[in-house]
Amino acid sequence: SAVGRGPEVPFRSEAYRISATARGKELRLTLSALDSAAAPPPQDLVFRFGMSGSFRLCPAAELPRHAHLRFLTRESPPRALCFVDPRRFGSWRLGDAWQPERGPCVVSEYQAFRENVLKNLDDRAFDKPICEVLLNQKYFNGIGNYLRAEILYRSKIPPFEKARTVLEALKDQEQERRKKDPSLTLSKKVKLMQENTDLLELCHTVPMEVITADKQIFDPEHSDNYAAFKNWLQCYLVPGMSSLRDRSGRTIWFQLKADPEAPPPKTPRKKSPQLKADPEAPPPKVTPRALKQRRRAAANPPKSEEEKKEEEADRPRKGRAHGRRKVTAAPALPEPEVPLSVRRSCRTSALRGKGETGSP
Repeated sequence: SAVGRGPEVPFRSEAYRISATARGKELRLTLSALDSAAAPPPQDLVFRFGMSGSFRLCPAAELPRHAHLRFLTRESPPRALCFVDPRRFGSWRLGDAWQPERGPCVVSEYQAFRENVLKNLDDRAFDKPICEVLLNQKYFNGIGNYLRAEILYRSKIPPFEKARTVLEALKDQEQERRKKDPSLTLSKKVKLMQENTDLLELCHTVPMEVITADKQIFDPEHSDNYAAFKNWLQCYLVPGMSSLRDRSGRTIWFQLKADPEAPPPKTPRKKSPQLKADPEAPPPKVTPRALKQRRRAAANPPKSEEEKKEEEADRPRKGRAHGRRKVTAAPALPEPEVPLSVRRSCRTSALRGKGETGSP
């Protein structure tokens, strides 16, 4: 579309097939021509959906708003497969390469995903709370906001518990299993994991419940299926659950009693009610400092209003000259008589200091 931010797709063909492969939160489309004689090379596109991106198949004459990329069919009337993204957080790029900073998929590459997490627990990323780490696509590729709430609720793990503390316990459990029976086959390991479900196992099984074909839980275009998805939710957006914003600004839903270390929600300050004195309550303890203050107050009783006014009247005021009180000058005392010889010597000294010479 004219307002689309993605790159132009150079692929041109009258008839072609679209196939798709998913990995975590990315989707790769491959466009391949049906006519092999004059066929252009296949074209790959890798999509990221952001928070609102999706694909929709609709009549070509009734395109939805924000349909930023469209693939038309040859039928009559034609239909369009549209990449719809109202908030424009999604994107696509040319080529078949997945993003290098994304880890193995929690659904299609479960074993590699599990190993990638447990062998990198020294990473500083695991210093954060487990609810924030679950959104880190470097280690939990495919887990989003509603999935992390459901996973933590089922595992009964407080969402603000330190991630390394939670995951190191799983690493210790795996090492103990290997010591007991190092010859376990993969099927037996999977069976043991199902019997003793842990956090990483739930990161695989909970998304599988949503995308399993026979259940068809999530389909927002059909109200009946969307209602089924809402009924499937046990924590996310469920009445009675608590919610807080984490440090990345995303809302985490959880059961309040499951997390004593969660940061307290911001509430407006209320005036503290005045408590009535209890006649049966024991008297408060008096400290030495308070005792000194009481003695000082008893020695200096409070002054009356008239005494305070008199003290203020006698106190010198600061300000301009016209605002000062007039004070009667005290009578001058008679000066003592100075001998004539002393007066002459003082006068001679003063004239010498000015550079003059007195008379002989």
